[in-house]
Amino acid sequence: SGCGCLQNLALTRWREDATRDHSGTFFFIKNLRTGNFWSTTWQPICQDLDRYGGTYSQGMAEFRAVQDQIEVHTRIAVSPEDDIELRRMTISNLSRHNQHLELTSYAEVVLMDPRAEASHPAYHGLFVQTELLPDKATILCTRRPRAAKEHWPWLLHALIVRDPAMETPPSFETDRGQFIGRGRTLAAPVALTKAGPLSNSSGNVLDPIVAVRRRIWLPPGQSITVDALMGVDENRAGAMALVDKYHDHRLAERLFDLAWTHNQVLLHQLRISEAQAQLFGRTASSILYSDIRGRASPSLIARNRKGATGLWSHGISGDLPIVLLRMNDLTNLSLARQMIRAYAYWRHKGLRVDLVIWAEAFSGYRQNLLDAIIGLVHGGAEGPVLDQSGGIFVRNIDQVPEEDRVLIQSSARIIFNDRFGSMAEQIERRMRPETPLPDHSPDLKAAEIIPGESEIPHRNLIFFNGLGGFTEDGREYVTLLHPGRATPAPWVNVLANPSFGSVVSESGSAYTWFANAHQFRLTPWHNDPVSDPSGEAFYIRDEETGRFWSPTAAPARGINPYVCRHGLGYSVFEHTQDQLFSEMYTYVATEAPLKFITIRLRNLAEHTRRLSVTGFCEWVLGENRQRCAMHVVTRVDPQSGAIFARNAFLDDFPGHVAFFHCSAAERTLTGNRAEFIGRNGSLAAPAAMKRKQFSNKVGAGLDPCAALRAYLTIPPAQQLEVVFVLGAAPNETEARALLRAFGGTDGARQELEKVWQVWKHRLGGIYVE
Repeated sequence: SGCGCLQNLALTRWREDATRDHSGTFFFIKNLRTGNFWSTTWQPICQDLDRYGGTYSQGMAEFRAVQDQIEVHTRIAVSPEDDIELRRMTISNLSRHNQHLELTSYAEVVLMDPRAEASHPAYHGLFVQTELLPDKATILCTRRPRAAKEHWPWLLHALIVRDPAMETPPSFETDRGQFIGRGRTLAAPVALTKAGPLSNSSGNVLDPIVAVRRRIWLPPGQSITVDALMGVDENRAGAMALVDKYHDHRLAERLFDLAWTHNQVLLHQLRISEAQAQLFGRTASSILYSDIRGRASPSLIARNRKGATGLWSHGISGDLPIVLLRMNDLTNLSLARQMIRAYAYWRHKGLRVDLVIWAEAFSGYRQNLLDAIIGLVHGGAEGPVLDQSGGIFVRNIDQVPEEDRVLIQSSARIIFNDRFGSMAEQIERRMRPETPLPDHSPDLKAAEIIPGESEIPHRNLIFFNGLGGFTEDGREYVTLLHPGRATPAPWVNVLANPSFGSVVSESGSAYTWFANAHQFRLTPWHNDPVSDPSGEAFYIRDEETGRFWSPTAAPARGINPYVCRHGLGYSVFEHTQDQLFSEMYTYVATEAPLKFITIRLRNLAEHTRRLSVTGFCEWVLGENRQRCAMHVVTRVDPQSGAIFARNAFLDDFPGHVAFFHCSAAERTLTGNRAEFIGRNGSLAAPAAMKRKQFSNKVGAGLDPCAALRAYLTIPPAQQLEVVFVLGAAPNETEARALLRAFGGTDGARQELEKVWQVWKHRLGGIYVE
């Protein structure tokens, strides 16, 4: 995963996500003889390849992937003289027969400030224009200006096969929906599952990407080189000049030499060894991806009660990652010197951080230490960096109030302390893996899944279009989702009261907010009508067989049809699988800031069933997860048993609490999204559904979520009900009061009756025949 950037401009889309890490620029290989396809890097398909590995050196990253006797060796470098990235893929046929292959690239176009784009990606995508150059196997992109003074650069992407005898003409795709397919993901995009060239869409597409496909014929034992270019220039002519320049194989090869030479010169100028550069690169991973192993202790993070504006009095904006160095002894100045060199190295690599250095020596020596550190800054950093945005902030610890010390430490991505050894020793000490939780061991072997064991009962629907229609009384819109079917776009229901709301689609994808749908989202709003991902998910698991599925069509779709009924103020999802009928109601209270998810299960089998029901939500508590996740603190409320979450860093909603609760008595929980989903995992098959129980771990510094699993036993022909409640309140006292009133099945049922009555009263006065 990763993206291309030009200063503060993101060329392609990337989202910080240390757990899933699934956004970036990707390449796919498809074996046309077998129909198998895989990615040349671990993401985005994440399948076990025959062989796979990656190495990083100065100026270059390398990956090797072997599958189906096809080896792809990828080298990646950035030119020091042009704004262009080159990915050179050497594809080798290790088999004894001819191979017919397709190589397909994929990247999502941004071409603007990434923080602004993340606030509304679908809207900002409307202004990107794409242009195809088939004779050069190139796509050009730019943004339509929306004001007279706006000027946007031009993005170029090309896929160049270096042996014309082994290729066919290129095909292109610039429409993300056409490439991925409705309801799919990059793990299995429709562009790879169906045969033939890409659609060659271009112009004013709704959701812009750059994708180029080349077909390659490769004899046994032969290799071919393919160069992928991703670059940018201030105008179209300059972008075209770059395309023409790097179509020359010799100039492309020269790029790797220049990148290596440039990096060696940089190391010499900064007086950095290769080993130190590798160390600084490892450290950068904790800056790009929040990692509790490098941060302050969870107990200290939980103590923070100040928001981002508390940093301003120290000259720190809070917009950039913070690296904190705590210095106690003049004899350890070598660590300060190394950190300043690391800062200079990151700055040259385009990684902007605020480096904060505290002088904490005994008062008699503190000024000497402070002067020595400032002298190192002047001697080791290029240009004015003291007290500048993206600079170095040296402070006497006496000048930092205790509550601000807690704030800065809790906000820092990584902290070093001269009491704990060298930079390398501190990094090495933190990189110890956690002990994995035990897997679930079902008592019985899972029986073969038989499709079609459940047919959707016939419904007399008005204006039925093959997927859905209205009920005869007009009070519900019913969508019938047979296996492999999806609506052309998300068909949503807005459930809301004056202070709280949620949007739910026909697949069950949802997001929820409190007070402000933009500034205080409880769960993520992905703004993605193609894949329609969700930050809320529910699962049913048969504890005897270990088989699991969702009561909604996403994220873990069962094999039988689903029914979604969008009503007035509520939505219902019906599904039958493995002789178990589920009915899931979701609705928002008429006045209280609460969302109810009621799951009713009816045992259709002739034997008693042991089941579990799992509810999951990803906490945001702000605008988006990338900005808020590292500040969210969770805990289990001892009175209600709910998972409470708060984000003290959010100035607009100080003290506000979000909560997730389950009505069942027997349950297990986690507040760690990495534990639930698993590294490089997905909500379609989360790691937690293979485990017997959760860790019951909550606190600060985690990838925050709330997951609750309830265990049920249902006799034959009987029905049970579990209620999950997602909500928010200005403080913990009000949150507990809400849960006392509405946390059980009776409160949820009464509120559903009230929802029906309120909407009947609102809309029942006038009928049109």
